[in-house]
Amino acid sequence: MDNHFKTLAKEKVNEILEKYDNESKTRTFNGVPKTIIKYLLAGFSIYAILINFIFHFETRINRASFVGLLVFFSFLLYPMHKSKARDYIPWYDFVLAIVSAFCYFYFVFNCRTIIDRGIYLTTFDVIVGAIGILTTLFACVRVTGVPIVVVASSFLIYGLTQKSLTINIFNLFYNTDGVLGTPTRACQTFIVLFVIFGAFIEKSGISDFFIQLANSIAGATTGGPAKVSVISSALCGMVSGSSVGNTVTTGSITIPLMKNNGYKPEFAGAVEAAASTGGQIMPPIMGAAAFLMIEYTKKEYGFIALHAILPAMLYFAGIFIAVHLEAKKFGLKGLDKSQVPSFISVIKKSWYLLIPLISLIYLIFKTTMAFAAMISILVSIIVSAFDKNTRMNYHKIIEALEAGAKSTISVGIACAVAGIIACIITTTGIGSILISSIVGLAQGKLLIAMFLTMITCIVLGMGVPTTANYVIMATTCAPILIRMNMNPFAAHLFVFYFGIVADITPPVALAAYAGAAISGASPMRTAFNATQLAIGAFIVPYIFGLNNSLLLIDANAMQVIVIILTSLLGIFGVASSLRGYALRETNTIERIAMAVGGLMLIYPGVFTDCLGLLLLAVGIVPSYIRNKKTV
Repeated sequence: MDNHFKTLAKEKVNEILEKYDNESKTRTFNGVPKTIIKYLLAGFSIYAILINFIFHFETRINRASFVGLLVFFSFLLYPMHKSKARDYIPWYDFVLAIVSAFCYFYFVFNCRTIIDRGIYLTTFDVIVGAIGILTTLFACVRVTGVPIVVVASSFLIYGLTQKSLTINIFNLFYNTDGVLGTPTRACQTFIVLFVIFGAFIEKSGISDFFIQLANSIAGATTGGPAKVSVISSALCGMVSGSSVGNTVTTGSITIPLMKNNGYKPEFAGAVEAAASTGGQIMPPIMGAAAFLMIEYTKKEYGFIALHAILPAMLYFAGIFIAVHLEAKKFGLKGLDKSQVPSFISVIKKSWYLLIPLISLIYLIFKTTMAFAAMISILVSIIVSAFDKNTRMNYHKIIEALEAGAKSTISVGIACAVAGIIACIITTTGIGSILISSIVGLAQGKLLIAMFLTMITCIVLGMGVPTTANYVIMATTCAPILIRMNMNPFAAHLFVFYFGIVADITPPVALAAYAGAAISGASPMRTAFNATQLAIGAFIVPYIFGLNNSLLLIDANAMQVIVIILTSLLGIFGVASSLRGYALRETNTIERIAMAVGGLMLIYPGVFTDCLGLLLLAVGIVPSYIRNKKTV
């Protein structure tokens, strides 16, 4: 790959990111303005670290200053109209940045006085709070898009019909329930540090290492490039909180390889989108929503990461199986061995890049999350020095701090707006209405409640960022399943999964559209293919919702082994049915038998497992006999 091609590839990546990833639609500065913005953002990252370790202010002061800076940077970095020139900041964005920051810092410097007044706000307090909320919503439109603001505005209007303006302003702006609520707390104390860690570890070159590692493992196997995509996306997703960003970053390499290997464009784009979206459920990082799960489930992060590992592996196993079946169906071979690096040589050359991840995982179980993230950031700087190509000098460190701040803006603003939604839900009781409605429709049947909750999650989550999506689901949908006696952690993980798949579920499937842009395929066909490939995301939550053994909860070793085997067979049956291939192309009856058999294996119970195995045999054996006759 020559330098000219690399330049073209980078330009293509940036173009696609700007089109499908709101986080990337920022202004691009040059000269002195670029330097000023860079150091301001790096300074914000440093401030975010300091308020967690050194500056021990009152809780509301920490959160208000944090959100105030996020909103300030939102107006400086994100233009109102994406199509217009984006190399300067118009006067009205300076005004909006200053006014929005003033609202939050007015609270910072008058915190004790306002808290002592309680709900008895002055007229000026109410005006400042109202402007602060409105500018935060406006900033969110620019940073994350319209859908979440539409949802938040709808809840906000409903809240105004239930309580007075003053009480709403107090709850939403000055109390720790609204913009300064649980999502912002998680972002300010946990998420920002892990986002900064992700920026540092990416600067160390770990993404290239993961792609090379995946290539050495699966490149030469049947349908090798697609399997490389699955493995590399799972690995890169561990340190990336964006399914679209992951799709474009790894997809710019893997999608052309898949197409050259014979995969249809819509399938190549779908593989990358499905795998990249699944990266958000892969421990140890699991996307920013996992940190919010700590707040809502009251579980330690180590517990969440450990107990979420098997479902994540099953998700990727489902994509891997589908990819293998597609390759066998069309006779697609792997890469030439000359194109596949040696596993030993890849490990020998770059093994040290794994040290920050290993240290993070170890420290998470031994210390606090904030301390684990901070130490791992320092470790990533140290290990990068082992190779002159990855070594982090002063400029790279500033760039990593800048990148961490930029990524935090989108997550933080989404968390602040999600706090508005959560506040209205809890203070007005509208969540209880939704819970009672679905519980009533389910008529005591957990499976029906799970299905209705899934539909609700997908509809509410379309176009909503993962973090905000999870907050909405955790406050509205998870309680439905908990009311139906589902394990609370399983309930939250269930809604988390269906929040994630919004990125590949039509009609709003941004990760699939990004994959289609690289592969040159139809966006909608790519989205439908991605949904089929990610069938594990639709099946696995039902598995652990009905049988907590998959989450390693109240289970012995034998129960875990059984649930893994039956789940793998169930996913294989459904994937084979969707792809129309087992050992050979299957007919309609065989596909139906395998689909039903797969679903039976997913439902816990000896009878359903036996029936599922029988139906799988009905689908596979005729195919096997035909295959033997052909040979």
